[in-house]
Amino acid sequence: MPDDDYATPGKPPCDWDDPAAREALVDALVRDCAAALAAIDGEVLEGAAKAAAELLAVVAGQDVDGDDDGVFRIARRVAADRVISTVDVEARHGHKSHDRRFDGYKAHLSVDPDSELIDEVVVTPGNAHDAAAVDDLLAGHAGDVVKPAVMGDCAYGNAETLAKLADAGYVDVKARVAPTRGRDGRYGKDDFDVDLQAGTVTCPAAHVVAIRFGKDGTGRAAFDGACGGCPRREACTTSAGGRSVTIHPRQAVLQAHKAAQADPAWQEAYTGTRPKVERKIAHFVRRPWGGRKARVRGKERIGTDVDTRAAAVNWARLATLGVTFADGTWTTAPP
Repeated sequence: MPDDDYATPGKPPCDWDDPAAREALVDALVRDCAAALAAIDGEVLEGAAKAAAELLAVVAGQDVDGDDDGVFRIARRVAADRVISTVDVEARHGHKSHDRRFDGYKAHLSVDPDSELIDEVVVTPGNAHDAAAVDDLLAGHAGDVVKPAVMGDCAYGNAETLAKLADAGYVDVKARVAPTRGRDGRYGKDDFDVDLQAGTVTCPAAHVVAIRFGKDGTGRAAFDGACGGCPRREACTTSAGGRSVTIHPRQAVLQAHKAAQADPAWQEAYTGTRPKVERKIAHFVRRPWGGRKARVRGKERIGTDVDTRAAAVNWARLATLGVTFADGTWTTAPP
């Protein structure tokens, strides 16, 4: 048990510069947690007591490992879906990019580019993929016979999301599919000609091999026999076994969207619309509303806060459009 006997708030007293002292504290805390959980083993808990016991079990076990010597130590790993706060248990670690990290939540926006009004706002934990919110963002159109056009960035340009939207009836989807580049400037998958009808892949040196498909729809084209004396080998692979290309189960979807985004009309529509959406996101996160920081805790309360924020942004936009209500009718100012 820590020296303060849990009587003081904040971190327990410890010589944090002493590895042995830190190790001893971690071991003592985990053992106390195990003892507390053992004391309520078999008890029927409800409400706050149940939530507290579940949180204690998660926090005590997610970051530690028991060694062969019986000592609990900080694990050299990161637990999946790690709980990062005991006062906001729904918050998670998130990544804006490879080098930019944050803790908390993500707000996802759906914007009508013509009126520049926010259609929908969805809150997810920080570790959720951007595309995970697509169903909730488009929930208002679930009953539409004719689905609206959908546009999104690379986060929505993965095969699963594109296929899901197509299956739901969204025939006009513009989401940029990221190019597949090779390491260190070598040939990437996009440099290979994948012919799904013929079931073959042709490499940049014009070698053709058959695709071998698995039961899950994933395919693989191995060029091992053709790589030995190939003059382009150094520009292609460093593998002793030769180059191989993996075929996604939804490869046809990816190829169709990559072909579409090469069309100048597609590019004009995409580049002409995206700045409007980015501008609206900038309005949404401006500092008077707290910037990019949540003002409350918990997904539900943050959801209420961002809905209020989106409504205020929309009212400002409606004022700019000159919208008025007269004689029972909403009208806009003439252009």
